[in-house]
Amino acid sequence: MTSQYPDITISNSLYERAKQVMFPVTQTMAKGLSQYVNGVAPKYLAKGKDAHVWDVDGNKYIDYNMAIGPVSLGYCYDRVDQAIQKQLKDGITFSLMHPLEVELSELIHKIIPNAEGVRIAKTGAEVCSAAVRVSRAFTGRKKVLCCGYHGWHDWYIGSTSRAEGIPQEIKELTASFEYNNIDSLRARLDEDVACVILEPFIFEAPKDDFLQQVQALCKANGTLLIFDEMWTGFRVAVGGAQEYFNITPDLAVYSKAFANGMPIALLTGRKDVMQLFEKDVFFYSTFGGEALSMAAAMATIHEMIDKNVPKALAEKGKRLKEGYNELAAKYQLTKVTTCQGFDCRTIITFNASAGDPLILKSFVQQEMIKRGILWGGFHNVCFTHTEEDISYTLKVYDIVLSLLAEALRGNDIASLLRGKPVEAVFRKVGDVQKTFKEKALH
Repeated sequence: MTSQYPDITISNSLYERAKQVMFPVTQTMAKGLSQYVNGVAPKYLAKGKDAHVWDVDGNKYIDYNMAIGPVSLGYCYDRVDQAIQKQLKDGITFSLMHPLEVELSELIHKIIPNAEGVRIAKTGAEVCSAAVRVSRAFTGRKKVLCCGYHGWHDWYIGSTSRAEGIPQEIKELTASFEYNNIDSLRARLDEDVACVILEPFIFEAPKDDFLQQVQALCKANGTLLIFDEMWTGFRVAVGGAQEYFNITPDLAVYSKAFANGMPIALLTGRKDVMQLFEKDVFFYSTFGGEALSMAAAMATIHEMIDKNVPKALAEKGKRLKEGYNELAAKYQLTKVTTCQGFDCRTIITFNASAGDPLILKSFVQQEMIKRGILWGGFHNVCFTHTEEDISYTLKVYDIVLSLLAEALRGNDIASLLRGKPVEAVFRKVGDVQKTFKEKALH
C-alpha cells in the first residue's frame, strides 16, 4: 500500500500547456479538474489494463470511474481489442454501407425489447436529440418533459442554468419533473407534450410502480415515453432497464457500456415511430457506420451474454456497497456517509449536517488516491475488477474512514486538504426550470 501522494509533475506540465489553447481544458466535465483535488490527483491518464490505469507520471491506480461509464469489461479487453484489430485491417469508414450495420442492428433487435427499429450513431446527446425530434414529428406536438441528464443539445440544456446561447423560444419548450413523484409529472402533462424522457433510475430505485405509472400517463395523454438508458443499458441487464423492470418504452437511447469504450450510440423504438426517419425526419451522420466501433459493440455484447456480465457487475458492486456501509458503521459514520444505488453502479454520499459534503468528499478522495485508487465517489465496476481489487479497496476504505472519523472529531478537515477541493458537477437545473403553466404567466 502506497504511503505518499503521487508525483504529478508531468500531469501539471500538460495542464499548463492546455490552458494556453483549450477553453476549458477538458472534453467532458466529469474528467476535468473540478472533480478532483487539484494538487493531489493526476490530471492525465496514459494507459489502462483491466480495472487499472496509469497516469502520465507512471503512477498506477485501481479505477472506479471506468472512463465515466463506457468501459464495462475493462481496459484493453482482449476479445474486444481483437475484434477492433481484425476490422482495422479491412478499413474503418467506407463509401457505402457496411455489413456490421445490419449485423449489429439484428443483434440489438433480439436483445432490447422495444427495438423494432434501430438507428446507430456516435454519442448519447445526439440520439437523445433524435428521439425528441422524431417524437415531435410523430405527435405533432412541441413540448418535452425530462427527468435526468440528457446531454448538451439546445432542447435540454435550454432548461438548465447553463442556457446561454439558446433562444428563449426553445427554452420554454422543455421542463422537468421529479423522479418518484408521479404528481409532478401529472401536473406538467398537457395536450402539447410530445414526449417524456427520463433515466429509468440514476441511483434511487423506482417506488410504487413509478415507471409503470409514467408509462400509463404518457399513453393516456398521447405522449411518447423515452428511456434514456445511457447508464442502465447493458449494465443492469443486457436488455437494460426495459428487461430488468419488464416495461417497454416507445423509444430508448443507449451509449456507454456496450462497446467497451469505443464511441457509439443507439436509438431503438417502435416501428411506426422509427419509420419516420425514412423520409420525414432527418438524422444522419458520416460516422454512424464507422466499423471499428460496431465491431467492438458486437464483441462486447456477445461477451456480456456469454459471461453474464450484468450479474458479475452486480455481485462486485454489492460487495463494495455493503463493505463500505459496514465500515461506516464501524467508525460511527452512518449519519455522515453512505453508499447507495443499484449494485452495478453505486454512489457514496456525504451528509451536509456533518460539514460541507464537497470538503468531506475531497478529503476521502485525496486519501484514496494516495493509496492507489482513482476515486470520484462512484463505483462504476467493470467485469475485470478482481476479488483482489475489491479486497484492497475495502482495506483502503477501512483506513480512510478511520482518518475521516478522526478528522471530524478534530473539526479540521479543510485544513487537511493538500489542494483545491472538488466542485459540484453540472447536473442540477436552474431557476428557469418551471412548469409550462408558470412560464405562460411571464
